[in-house]
Amino acid sequence: MKKKRLAILGSTGSIGTQTLEVVAANPDRFEVFALTANNNVQLLVEQAKRFQPTIVVVANESHYEALRDALSNEDIQVYAGQQSVADVAAMPSVDVVLTAMVGYAGLLPTIKAVKAGKTIALANKETLVVAGELITRLVGEHHAAILPVDSEHSAIFQCLMGEHDNPVEKILLTASGGALRNFTRKQLQTVTVKEALAHPNWSMGAKITIDSASMMNKGFEAIEARWLFGVPMEKIEVLIHPQSVVHSMVQFADGSVKAQLGTPDMRIPIQYALTWPERVHSDCARLDFFQLGQLTFERPDTERFPNLALAFEAARRGGNAPCALNAANEVAVAAFLQGTIGFVQMSRLIETVMEQTAFVANPDYEAFVATDSEARQRAGLFVKSL
Repeated sequence: MKKKRLAILGSTGSIGTQTLEVVAANPDRFEVFALTANNNVQLLVEQAKRFQPTIVVVANESHYEALRDALSNEDIQVYAGQQSVADVAAMPSVDVVLTAMVGYAGLLPTIKAVKAGKTIALANKETLVVAGELITRLVGEHHAAILPVDSEHSAIFQCLMGEHDNPVEKILLTASGGALRNFTRKQLQTVTVKEALAHPNWSMGAKITIDSASMMNKGFEAIEARWLFGVPMEKIEVLIHPQSVVHSMVQFADGSVKAQLGTPDMRIPIQYALTWPERVHSDCARLDFFQLGQLTFERPDTERFPNLALAFEAARRGGNAPCALNAANEVAVAAFLQGTIGFVQMSRLIETVMEQTAFVANPDYEAFVATDSEARQRAGLFVKSL
């Protein structure tokens, strides 16, 4: 069996570390060609020494010397900078690029990988939120392939297998509801960072956990699903499913609904993206329906959690509006994690920035860069004004 050579972008984050667990469990199937990280040099060094990639990149150039010195006795090429991360994604030796970077930083490497005709295991949902139309067009032009890693999009992908051109009536996107699902409006006014990070089902990085608590993550996933599966936003419905067992569903024209179920373990969709179309054994826990007892579903409350409605509104506007949405959200989450703004103020910041940022109906890559910069500046001014 020919091993797939992987470039793992964002190897020190939650998805990246779990991807390396999948690689370690399947040494006959995968080898690591490249690892990249932003700041976590210590873990990156540990990963490099264990998996012996050809190339290691740290995006933050200030960490280059520390990384180079730590790997001086290894036969590993060391680089630094955002451009080097993007270059790795397009290298001929790479079979699969797994994009696990957080936020807007994943856009350029994904574009490079697409233009190189790579198979991309996509965990960086912000890429399609920011520039879904551009990415979709480039995928067609360069015959690249995008396989979803997010559990929800993997579920939809699996539900669509074998359906060919059967018309989709609705995508039912499930959401756990996050750590604050049962908080009242009054309680949300004084939510602490610790409370917002206490996700009941999933172990994720801080940024995505806050996005889950605010429901922005589900808004992003709805926009991502719109581009991945070619379904208009009005055919995407979000359901709160606290058990996180039904990862998503697809409703077809005849009224049939297909669902994909599994334990809340990201190694399952990661492995499926890397081995598709095969399914191979994993040691992940199996569902015990007798212990599970029941599955429940609720409507999302967009009055308590307006970020979900803001995401759908940005998708409705189109153009560069989702790019402004994402940039504002990244600033808002960072400010909340730093204790600069409160939980409910994040939504006010995002709505204000969306209203103020110059609208571009048909943006190219340069327009996305300009929009991201403008939105971040406006978001920063909002934070300073508090």
